[in-house]
Amino acid sequence: MEPFNNPIIPGFYPDPSICRVNEDYYLVTSTFEYFPGVPIFHSTDLVNWRQIGHVLDRPEQLNLDGTPNSRGIYAPTIRYNNGLFYMITTFVESQHGARRNFFVTAKDPAGPWSDPVWIKGAPGIDPSLFFDDDGRVYYTGNRVPPTGQTHAKHMEIWLQEIDPITGCLLGEPTGIWDGALKIAHAQEAPHLYKKDGYYYLFIAEGGTGFTHAVTVARSREIAGPYEANRRNPVLTHRHLGQDYPITNVGHADIVQTQDDEWWLVCLGSRPYGGMYRNMGRETFLAPMRWEDDWPVVCPETGKIEVEMPGPSLPRQKVEPLPVRDDFNARKLGFQWNMIRTPRTPFYSLEARKGYLQLNVRPETLADQANPSFIGRRQQHRSFTVRAFMEFDPKQSGEAAGLALFYSQKNHYRFELIRSGQLFIRLVKVEDGVETVAGKSTAPIPATAIEWQVAADLQELSFSYRVPGGKWRMVANKQDSRLLSTDRAGGFVGTYIGMFATSNGQNSTTTAAFDWFEYKGEST
Repeated sequence: MEPFNNPIIPGFYPDPSICRVNEDYYLVTSTFEYFPGVPIFHSTDLVNWRQIGHVLDRPEQLNLDGTPNSRGIYAPTIRYNNGLFYMITTFVESQHGARRNFFVTAKDPAGPWSDPVWIKGAPGIDPSLFFDDDGRVYYTGNRVPPTGQTHAKHMEIWLQEIDPITGCLLGEPTGIWDGALKIAHAQEAPHLYKKDGYYYLFIAEGGTGFTHAVTVARSREIAGPYEANRRNPVLTHRHLGQDYPITNVGHADIVQTQDDEWWLVCLGSRPYGGMYRNMGRETFLAPMRWEDDWPVVCPETGKIEVEMPGPSLPRQKVEPLPVRDDFNARKLGFQWNMIRTPRTPFYSLEARKGYLQLNVRPETLADQANPSFIGRRQQHRSFTVRAFMEFDPKQSGEAAGLALFYSQKNHYRFELIRSGQLFIRLVKVEDGVETVAGKSTAPIPATAIEWQVAADLQELSFSYRVPGGKWRMVANKQDSRLLSTDRAGGFVGTYIGMFATSNGQNSTTTAAFDWFEYKGEST
């Protein structure tokens, strides 16, 4: 079988869920506080994926106003039944606030998708739908056990019939399993399947960090009792050293190909420069087969590897994302995202042809708001980003440039700012504390700037030049580790993009970006 490389979707694309319709495969991932929400990908070979849209691409579908970092949309599941696609997910309002579950539907996976159908009386996170062969539909999720938790973050998987049109839960909920690893925590991400007379329940255990794992149980009856697989966990890297290139694998979904092969998608991370995961949790692919009516994942080695033998499906050709976006299209490409839901238009591709124009607004990257920011995911450990910007700020405090963003409290801003005169500076924000890590030695004589940010693993360098000028270094050997979940907390990954702000003032100024270039390096 032709080999392939993991991850199959690099960068911050966690919690993958997959379904097959004839010879076509569709995959969705979590997006947390970013808009549009829930990217959807298509493939015919499970290895090469092309994004075809976002499931939640309208403000009326996704209200992220005031949503904290690493909250919002958690763990979508995609399923297909009788001509209709379903995407079900959790909206997490805040760290301790409500977890509200809903689903949307579409006849075409590229959209449009319906407005949300909210499910009342459904506690917990990571919901899934299961369509049984008798026509009944079931909801699965996690919850605090009715008898109480025996240890921290101890959760139970529960099941209840649901009306797939109204979202009303039917009958009574049934607790069906609380995991195989009795001292583990965070039993979540239930996915239910039926094969050869058994109902198989896959879940995630151990949290989404280094001890993440996939376990499985089965039952002849959908409501149980469920029997745990004696080989559990069926997938984990918790037993491997921290220098193994892939860590924290888990949160799995499985699919059977038209060639009767079985494959598993899951999340995992590629730490570098130590146990630092700047790219967040990514999407990986692993082989699976059945032995004695139980699944065996990665049967040859027991672990997910960077290079593995691939599916027998004919390989499709998918054009990679262009290195450079010249902003000549009428719409932004699917790789671009915003922070939270935009309530007023703050960017334009029409105001100045061939440019992405950002309005300079009061919101900043440190605010729990929707700033003027357009970004894309970091997908390589080493990379170079360049962009060309025209910006003539009128008021003191107006700034625009490039940002490496993990959260409100952890990011870098490489900006042209008016402070009497024009200066370029690098602002480092860690744990909410801002420091100027570098600054141009003299006022900038031009309002057109070419930016460059280069990452050599965990070292960042920031330089610029004016038209016809030489490159000038503003800061070198800056620590990129502050952009990792391991230092900043949370569940997301690093974004790289363009921003503009007036730092709290009203403004009519704009910043225009002629092009943006992201080039990843193989390291």
